[in-house]
Amino acid sequence: MTMRVRALLLTLLTASTLAACGGEGTKSTPAGGGPVRGGPTIKVADSEVGPILVDGSGRTLYGFTRDRDKSSNCDADCIAVWPALTSSAPASAGDRAVTSLLGQAGPAEGAAQVTYGEWPLYYYVGDAVAGDLNGQGIDDEWFVVAPDGSLIKQTP
Repeated sequence: MTMRVRALLLTLLTASTLAACGGEGTKSTPAGGGPVRGGPTIKVADSEVGPILVDGSGRTLYGFTRDRDKSSNCDADCIAVWPALTSSAPASAGDRAVTSLLGQAGPAEGAAQVTYGEWPLYYYVGDAVAGDLNGQGIDDEWFVVAPDGSLIKQTP
């Protein structure tokens, strides 16, 4: 199966999963491609690779090694597989997250991508439920983010 076909299948699977979730879980997810209203909560959860960043619903957040200085280098094909965490309001720090590391990259008005440390934050369409780490280490460019803002390159 080619990478493009795999990405398309994962996108369709995730879209249908997110559509079925509803409630609080959709508040800080990229479902529908729209920004989060009221600002997402970024918190720390324990995982197989140690403490990592997750959204308010416990969904894993990733950083992309090609991103630099809080600026995304993920093009449209990339975003189809790695949806950006966007919000029109600033994110807030939840359990064990560091407020001073939170920020936004993008336009001053409207939706901007949430950043933590120097990393814009993304989801992976192959993560179906809270706690999934299916995107960890993909192409040796996508890694979960640690509470100190570094990328964790260990695999589960």
